[in-house]
Amino acid sequence: MKVGLAFAASIAWERENSLELIKTAETAGFESVWCGEHVILPDTIISKYPYTDDGKIPATADTAIPDPLIWLAFAAAASSTLRLGTCILIVPQRNPLVLAKELATLDRISDGRVELGLGVGWLKEEFDALGVPWEARGARNDEYVAAMRALWREPHVEFHGKYVDFDKVTCSPRPVNGSIPVIVGGDTDAALRRAARHADGYFPGEGDPEKLAELIGRLHAEAEKIGRDPAEIKINIMFGAQMADPAAGIAELKALGVDRIMVPAFFFAGEDGLERLQQFGETIIPMAND
Repeated sequence: MKVGLAFAASIAWERENSLELIKTAETAGFESVWCGEHVILPDTIISKYPYTDDGKIPATADTAIPDPLIWLAFAAAASSTLRLGTCILIVPQRNPLVLAKELATLDRISDGRVELGLGVGWLKEEFDALGVPWEARGARNDEYVAAMRALWREPHVEFHGKYVDFDKVTCSPRPVNGSIPVIVGGDTDAALRRAARHADGYFPGEGDPEKLAELIGRLHAEAEKIGRDPAEIKINIMFGAQMADPAAGIAELKALGVDRIMVPAFFFAGEDGLERLQQFGETIIPMAND
């Protein structure tokens, strides 16, 4: 089982602390680093954040949320083995042709280390501020992914959909391996269907093992319904509550067939954070790798 460091930029986003975090994570045995995104946080938020009991996002106006692709480009230069992922990128907020170029460029300069974790967004007020339609964002997301994959696959591509429409174009450079793995985030029925139909991986926000088992079972059923082998969809799980007893958490998640655990970086915030990160790598990561 792989071990990633989630929301890495949340505790290190300036030059020196980013360098220290990236290098320590790599030497400690982490396989990947991941960044989330919000372009802006509106002062007034009515939308309910789906991953807290009170529906409030755990962030304030002073919380730094760097652009994930720029931070990951920095991480690419500061490391040689870490895979570089977004958890998550809000794809419907972005121009798919520009995003295809950005991701492919990052993938080339990192020698094929990029993974696109995506979601359709929960914060309507952010969409409003950006001037992006909130309605049909799921359908637009799916079409954007299809258009990006077409651009990544070969030159002289045309695409004619409801939300993306262009005659023959070439987007170069293209990814090292011809595409970029797509990981779908979310716990809703729509997210499960999207993962089954379009994703290389699935990343639920849920952390309770019983609920995770149910979600994974539903994902597999959705995949089988369309004739797809569920084993093709790699399972990525946030390793949050399990930090109370990492060994037990690893054993439990292995039993569920989890392929990668994502450890939130905020567990390693503070003055001695890098030492605790190194210690986690020495004592816990080998359990996951066994």
